[in-house]
Amino acid sequence: MKTFTYEGKDSFFKIINTILLLLVVISIVLPVVYIIAASFMNPTVLINEGISFDANDWTVEGYLRVLADSSIIRGFINSFLYSLGFGLMNVLVTMSAAYPMSRKDLLFKKPLIAFFVITMFFGGGLVPTYLLIRNLGMLDTPWALILPGSLSVSHLLLATVFVRGLPDEMMESAKIDGANDIQIFIKMILPLSKPIMFVIFLYSFVGMWNSYFDAMIYISSPELEPLQLVLRRILVQNQPQSNMIGAQTAMAEMQKIAELIKYATIVVSSAPLLIMFPFFQKYFEEGVIQGSIKG
Repeated sequence: MKTFTYEGKDSFFKIINTILLLLVVISIVLPVVYIIAASFMNPTVLINEGISFDANDWTVEGYLRVLADSSIIRGFINSFLYSLGFGLMNVLVTMSAAYPMSRKDLLFKKPLIAFFVITMFFGGGLVPTYLLIRNLGMLDTPWALILPGSLSVSHLLLATVFVRGLPDEMMESAKIDGANDIQIFIKMILPLSKPIMFVIFLYSFVGMWNSYFDAMIYISSPELEPLQLVLRRILVQNQPQSNMIGAQTAMAEMQKIAELIKYATIVVSSAPLLIMFPFFQKYFEEGVIQGSIKG
């Protein structure tokens, strides 16, 4: 009678694990491939027949219409600037709070941690936040999107664990040499914390890039709208810009072109994140792993 050995069980687990991972990858890759292919498809063929591999059924009209629309280009630039500013602000505020929170000699450390953690589960709500932003004069300004969420408690905890794992001897030696806390933070903590800083920046950038609700509440000027509000009109409300379709286009043709524009706008809006991630991958993996297990 045959029995499973340790090696046999390990091989069986690897096979099952590989199959599950392949299914996960396929479930992620297939929709992306479909959207990219659909963005190049003739809308009539796409609606009636689906994806076609005939070169005659492919077109770049959707991208031409998207790139020719000033509101999408303006929204794209706004979203990039908002996301960049939000990411940098998040890194600055989080690291400035993580360093003192990682110190063992910090007074009232436990109450401070409890205070931060409570804010993860309870918030002031939309109305008090809106009134606060209005009273601060930040309505209809980029600051309404950048400042309120500049400190994420989850990022703070991750950064605190990472900084706490740095060698204490290094900071003690710096103090013996006459360095103060600000010098240690700027010259030692920040350079050694690049992995976790990249992680925080990437999380913050992606979060702001995909966000539209705050902009819908606090931004009223069309020239300040991020890309997400423009896409919301196109994707959710099915309202493509008039100059993207033309005044003489019939309703049926309008619906077809709107479908084509939807897929093209999805690809255009996702391109920056897809381009950015490979450059951050090295620091992303290192920062997440070290920030999770150190300390």
